[in-house]
Amino acid sequence: MALTENAALLEALLFASGEPAEKSRLAAAAELPEQAIADAAEELHAFYAAQAAGIDIVRLDDKYQLVSGEGYAAKIRSLLDKKRNAPLSGAALEVLAVIAYNQPVTKAFIEQVRGVDCSGVINTLCQRALVEETGRLELPGRPLVYGTTDNFLRCFSLRDLSELPDIPKSMETESLKEINKDSSVLDGQETML
Repeated sequence: MALTENAALLEALLFASGEPAEKSRLAAAAELPEQAIADAAEELHAFYAAQAAGIDIVRLDDKYQLVSGEGYAAKIRSLLDKKRNAPLSGAALEVLAVIAYNQPVTKAFIEQVRGVDCSGVINTLCQRALVEETGRLELPGRPLVYGTTDNFLRCFSLRDLSELPDIPKSMETESLKEINKDSSVLDGQETML
């Protein structure tokens, strides 16, 4: 049994969304009437049941979402717990320290300090809710600015950022101030070390 084009499209939209999506938004994105979305959802549900698939579609009020099959919950929970509880890498701790001591900062500033691309590490820290986007600079390209979260404070048992340990005064600190000064010209931001 093959899916109709509408059902396959709905499946793709819900997979890409990753979270409950309103029927009206799905209809607008698919350029279909809302009833066609409801019919496609029923078709998907029947298709998954007939295939004994590991996923299903559920309706939550006026929203639809792809979900895992009920029989797989324990194994999925185990996988997600292992991923969530994995320790931070050295690179992640370095990026977190740069952000914590210099926030708000841009990715360009972090990369200047570390000397390597930090996109993946920043994404990981955002997923773990240790870092968040705090805004955008009013410069060409409008670069994102990052800062730490309340979850960061909880994880490191801090009441606020003033409880961060002092950075030892050394040559490295002086060179970081130089990088900070150079970066602020590029970013249009002033950060303190």
